[in-house]
Amino acid sequence: MGTIYVVSGTATAPTAMASYDAALAAANVHNYNLVTVSSVIPADATVEAVETAPDLGPAGNRLTVVQAKATTGEAGTVAAGLGWATGPGPGLFYEADGSDPEKVEATVRAGLDAGRDLREWTFDDEEVLVTTAEADGEGYTTALTLAAYGQSEPIL
Repeated sequence: MGTIYVVSGTATAPTAMASYDAALAAANVHNYNLVTVSSVIPADATVEAVETAPDLGPAGNRLTVVQAKATTGEAGTVAAGLGWATGPGPGLFYEADGSDPEKVEATVRAGLDAGRDLREWTFDDEEVLVTTAEADGEGYTTALTLAAYGQSEPIL
């Protein structure tokens, strides 16, 4: 499988979609067609948190992701959290978003606990990354944390 890259980004722009696109650009995953999947990490994958994604292929390709994102048009905090639990076999991602970073992290950890309880897999490691942004109410602000599953693939 290869590496799953966990990246984050924040941005403010005049529309909600533009702020999301700019947050994707901050993470270097803005030139792909994102296909969101639920939460299972393949057994042969490595999960690596990086500041920005490396080159994952040509623009316009399909990129498989798990993502947490939060967008607001009001002043305040936005938080997007992604957690992962891994072991010698398959692993899990869980995501949450909101306005309180501590609650977002607690929700992600509770989700990972519940996911582990559903499976008879071995989990040796757990990590959580919560991305926050402070919105000033001027335009829209997005925070995102995203896991990109390896290289992109042609969409056509």
